[in-house]
Amino acid sequence: MPTSDSYQGYLIEALKDKIHAAAYLTAHLEDEEPEPGLLELALSNVFEALGEPNMSAEDAKLHLEKLDLLLSGEGSARIYALVSWLKALGLKLSVAVDEGDKGEEEDSVSATELAEVGNV
Repeated sequence: MPTSDSYQGYLIEALKDKIHAAAYLTAHLEDEEPEPGLLELALSNVFEALGEPNMSAEDAKLHLEKLDLLLSGEGSARIYALVSWLKALGLKLSVAVDEGDKGEEEDSVSATELAEVGNV
């Protein structure tokens, strides 16, 4: 690996893949011992990869200002603002079953069963 390439440059290039960006943010959101500021840094990195190249300079500035506001806000409005912020980058926030929680798996409906119900 050439020494002239920075990790930040490599990271931003990798985050241009939306699947990679989603996994990167998910890893930060699921961190059991989150460090203050790391989520904001992760969101900024994803913005640099996905948003900045696709927005005018003015729109990019406004989008970053919106991120600052939503991270400093309080209550459930922060979640909805984050959803909107991510949507502008072509991403979405979703909830998934934690595969580590095997206790309720026997009583739950499988995705296959739901798909079958939807096709009826």
